[in-house]
Amino acid sequence: MIAVIDYGAGNLRSVKNALAYLGEQAEITGDKDTILAADKVILPGVGAFGEAMASLEKKGLDGVIREVIAAEKPFLGICLGLQLLFEESDESPGVRGLGVFRGRVVRIPDRGLKIPHMGWNDITLAKESRILTGNPFVYFVHSYYVTTPDTEIVSAYAEYGERLAVAVERGSVFAVQFHPEKSGEAGMAILKRFAEM
Repeated sequence: MIAVIDYGAGNLRSVKNALAYLGEQAEITGDKDTILAADKVILPGVGAFGEAMASLEKKGLDGVIREVIAAEKPFLGICLGLQLLFEESDESPGVRGLGVFRGRVVRIPDRGLKIPHMGWNDITLAKESRILTGNPFVYFVHSYYVTTPDTEIVSAYAEYGERLAVAVERGSVFAVQFHPEKSGEAGMAILKRFAEM
């Protein structure tokens, strides 16, 4: 079973529906024991960094996420779920993230392009990935992106005014800035590879 963490964020149903389409059993849950018992865990997210961290901490799910990752259970962060894995975000100064990865979340600089970066864009792989292949065309909705001194964790970049890191992976932890559940066949293929780990 794949646990989709419910901490009050949006897009939970679309993630579950995408997994159901693939024939995978998934459960939207904020229950600690259910999450810890799952075979794999997904942290989706839409909204603001600070509010999301406050919700995770209030429900005690920040510790659960760290426990899942420490147990080397396959874990996938989506959109804000990627950003929360880092140490801090310019969107919410003073709020500490989960700190799974080193780095911070910064606003996409104004290069004359519309912000948020919303719509379809292709990505370029930076290294061999266990869930990404080729240069898939995927769907984005974001105004912030991650920067990290640990460039070896970055598995893909997208061009939007400049090169943005949009996917990371290390060990059993994977995270993407785009929405695979909204990215058609390419997104389904990514979710399928994750589900089949």
